[in-house]
Amino acid sequence: MSRSPRPTAQVDQPDPAAGRPARMLARDGATGPVRIGVARHWWNDQYHSALSMPWWGFLLAAAAVYIIANLVFAGLYLLQPGAISHVGAGDFANAFFFSVQTMATIGYGQLVPQTVYANILVTIEALFGMLMIALTTGLLFARLSRPTARILFSKIAVIGLHDGAPMLFVRLGNERQNHILQASVTMALLRTEVTREGISMRRFYDLKLARSHTPVFSMTFLLMHRLDETSPLFAITREQLAAEEGEIVVTVSGLDETLSQSIHARMRRRISVGTIGSPIFSPACRTEGAASISVASTTAIRCKN
Repeated sequence: MSRSPRPTAQVDQPDPAAGRPARMLARDGATGPVRIGVARHWWNDQYHSALSMPWWGFLLAAAAVYIIANLVFAGLYLLQPGAISHVGAGDFANAFFFSVQTMATIGYGQLVPQTVYANILVTIEALFGMLMIALTTGLLFARLSRPTARILFSKIAVIGLHDGAPMLFVRLGNERQNHILQASVTMALLRTEVTREGISMRRFYDLKLARSHTPVFSMTFLLMHRLDETSPLFAITREQLAAEEGEIVVTVSGLDETLSQSIHARMRRRISVGTIGSPIFSPACRTEGAASISVASTTAIRCKN
């Protein structure tokens, strides 16, 4: 009985002398490739920008808008001397603190408007303050309530033998203590190709999985792609994949049982030849009939040099 040929495809760390190839798909939270020649309509897409920026950027932007608005109103109050009680001409500090009290509807009682001009500004600032509080509260709620997935991916995609056939393996793990219902997974090969006309293009090739859907994803999910004649990875060499900047892209989507909302996650990985590591289930660690899994086995697959 003939043995299945050992797969030759593998991708290790890129050569430091050659430099790391550009990533067409960035990690979660990253900006991705730079888009040249695309007009940035910031004013028409502020909601998306407020949700996609990091937390430190969002809080810094909110604080900056708050301080700048109070500085502007403080300057407007000083345009009319005597508009605010106990605030002399050029007393910018007290005018600023009066603006803060007005915008936050605090009103300690010592600084009060004394003219029609000042009362009109107070009315405008009070309305502006209510709108800012409502807008900031809505954005905070949208950021906090946005559904996120806690999916663990194996650090590398492994090529090894399964039942005597070469297979590509990627392990997934549900980090949360709940279920993901109707989970669907896709796997694709992304690589650079040059057409006959000499045009370089990045193309996706779907990798057929032994199982791409599970009704309940509660602990782990092992993705397996058979490396046969129909596979885009069949008989491909390490040098070919390195030259084509090939990488594996995996997407996961499903319904979070706790949130009752759709969630999704993605990852991209290099390929290496190895084994799928130690068993992921730990029968010896059962507690009151509950199965346990080894997270280290999910994220750190053992490889051969």
